[in-house]
Amino acid sequence: MQFTNTPDRYGWVAITLHWVISIIVICMLAVGLYMVTLKLGPLKLDLFRYHKEFGILVLMLASLRLGWRLANITPRYPDTMPWWQKGLAHSLHWLLYGFLFAMPITGYLLSCAAGFAPSFFGLFVVPPIIAPDDALASLFGTIHQWLAYSLIVLLCGHIGAALEHHFVEKDNILRRMLGIAREPK
Repeated sequence: MQFTNTPDRYGWVAITLHWVISIIVICMLAVGLYMVTLKLGPLKLDLFRYHKEFGILVLMLASLRLGWRLANITPRYPDTMPWWQKGLAHSLHWLLYGFLFAMPITGYLLSCAAGFAPSFFGLFVVPPIIAPDDALASLFGTIHQWLAYSLIVLLCGHIGAALEHHFVEKDNILRRMLGIAREPK
């Protein structure tokens, strides 16, 4: 498998970043939905700490992924794909990138406003950029929550479209992100 993208397939760097970020984000959404239902205690505090640490990791990986995306070509869509699907797919991908930044940033701002500067796996503490403020904590908490719900909907659409292309259209859309794309005819 090639290092960089080609007009027909993704390279291993793009594929690795896609799947690592995807797995972390899906786990973060599940843990986030679960941890807010818990009563205050050691498990809830541990989950919040891990959630923040992995949120910082997502922000770092998303930055790397966006840089890689901008520095590489993007494989083209199949010629059989209607123009409106291409436009929708393109827009959805950029919207997902936006969420990869908005979620960790609002989580960080929530943490700062709540008076807790997040640590990155004990290696360093991200300094707060705002002072503790209950009203801001509530605002950022609400924004973070609704972004999470919206991201779940977008991910379902993204996954559903990939599966539709694989099982119904039988094209290379999913295969190229799995690293097993067929050669074009």
